[in-house]
Amino acid sequence: MKNKFIGVSKVGEKGQIVIPKEARDMFDIKPGDSVVILCDKEKGIAILKADMLESSIDKLIPGGK
Repeated sequence: MKNKFIGVSKVGEKGQIVIPKEARDMFDIKPGDSVVILCDKEKGIAILKADMLESSIDKLIPGGK
């Protein structure tokens, strides 16, 4: 299961969560990187590394930069 991971994080007093090391390693998330939080009340929450989303947007809207 090298391409899959399930982990548990607790929400701290300030509403912060820690992304488990295995997930950070899998997506090469380093301190200072930006993540995008996608929410759907019925489906849940997804966290994406911002540069992954940026490359998808670039494909949809070429020449946008």
